[in-house]
Amino acid sequence: MRFACTANNGMPGKRVPRTAHKPVSFGEPPTGICKTCPMITEHALLPVISGQEEDFEAAFDRARLIIASMPGFASLSLSRSIETPNTYLLLVQWDSLEDHTVGFRGSPKYQQWREILHKFYEPFPLVEHYELVNSAPR
Repeated sequence: MRFACTANNGMPGKRVPRTAHKPVSFGEPPTGICKTCPMITEHALLPVISGQEEDFEAAFDRARLIIASMPGFASLSLSRSIETPNTYLLLVQWDSLEDHTVGFRGSPKYQQWREILHKFYEPFPLVEHYELVNSAPR
């Protein structure tokens, strides 16, 4: 199956706001997921202070509404390690690196995010950004 996106005018690699994406599939109904416009994945391993996991999860449930309201935000997932239960993996999809590093981190809403969550981390998490280079359907 081939995909195209009318938002990037057939120019793979051109970044456009996620809300502008209009994925079209050829041969099957549209999936609603744009396969041609790249996104950035923010990756953070969150080391939560032992014994505070339940409070952290409750706080994160509130904080996710803050990040989800930001321009350029596409989605997030928070997973808990099986082997190290006080370590969490946060993956956030952004339309661009700047949406996270400038837009979110430079906003007053980031201060709210920090107030809710940063007290749970020891040490402070390393945050990195990734671009997709390969994937496989299920």
